[in-house]
Amino acid sequence: MAEIWDAYNRDFTKIEGASLVRGQHIPDNIYHLVCDIIVKHTDGSYLIMQRDHEKTHGGQWELSAGGSALQGENPDIAAKRELKEETGIDGTLQEIGRMVQDKNHSIYVLYLCKTDCGKDSVVLQQGETINYRWISREELLAMTDEELISHRAMKLLHEQNI
Repeated sequence: MAEIWDAYNRDFTKIEGASLVRGQHIPDNIYHLVCDIIVKHTDGSYLIMQRDHEKTHGGQWELSAGGSALQGENPDIAAKRELKEETGIDGTLQEIGRMVQDKNHSIYVLYLCKTDCGKDSVVLQQGETINYRWISREELLAMTDEELISHRAMKLLHEQNI
């Protein structure tokens, strides 16, 4: 079954009555909504997850959980669903930024989830991720672009000192 998305303008306004289908062409000036969630433990460490080798950028690490909002989901609902699916974590989310990426017709809402979950309680989503680690800010900042693919999240990490 195809994944259906709502269509948005560049200013994050949903286009009523318009739908997009994952894998099909998205016209110019039309976007789909994606949510990224940075997970930070109350002890100051960050959750990174290793992408499944069958996915694009397989084997690389990500600072954020997340994915596309399904049709009818607002950013908050999509972010909570994606966080639960990809990590097993239920948490309070705080929006920390928005970005537009024209090349892949995506608008991003980025969140921070602060949690005191058990560090061994992360549940990885089969087909998405294969490993996880909790690392310090210093370790995170020392990772190279070949190791870590979370450019949007890292930009906010630097700008906002989260």
